[in-house]
Amino acid sequence: MSKIKGVLFDLDGVILDTEGIYSRFWDKVEERFPTHIPNFSSVIKGTNLFEILHTYYSNEETRRLITEMLMEFQSTMPYVFFPGVQEFLASLNKLGIPACIVTSSDDEKMNAVYSQHPTFKNYFKAIVTGDMVTNSKPHPECFLLGAQKLGVEAKDCLIFEDSVKGLKAAQAAGGKVVALTTTNPRDVVAQYAHVILDSFVGLTFEQLVD
Repeated sequence: MSKIKGVLFDLDGVILDTEGIYSRFWDKVEERFPTHIPNFSSVIKGTNLFEILHTYYSNEETRRLITEMLMEFQSTMPYVFFPGVQEFLASLNKLGIPACIVTSSDDEKMNAVYSQHPTFKNYFKAIVTGDMVTNSKPHPECFLLGAQKLGVEAKDCLIFEDSVKGLKAAQAAGGKVVALTTTNPRDVVAQYAHVILDSFVGLTFEQLVD
């Protein structure tokens, strides 16, 4: 009998194929408001907007403009499921394994996701957004809250992540960490993960808990 009692999923780069789109957005932000940080769009992956703005932009008007740019961008950008994700989520539902989204995204962005995918919430018992936590990834707070909302302990959860900050948070939370190679190569994510996946296609819950 598996000890896994719940599954926690990051959103972007795990459930939705959006990381490349976000990278292009932040590359444009970097052109307009340069931080001069190499690979800036990669450095901030897994970080919520509040932390990005208050870590890298000291000017209040710049923060306001970037926020407006992002809100407009997220309201119309495509939110596409990775292949095999919906089938895997449906299989968890059939098995009675509760699932939770744990994302750095804010509630406004999530409303745009729900608008494009009206049945999105049906896959999940709970959803944790960046607006619900004080400490963003790599702090484990978000995953600990996600497990709490499922009524289980984080150590009894599978935790799916793609970003380095997210993987560090999952590792710190104490769950079984599953790394997707959608954002970083295997050699980067390997040190943080128990399992490494290239895709959800054909994936079963049993394969992950054996």
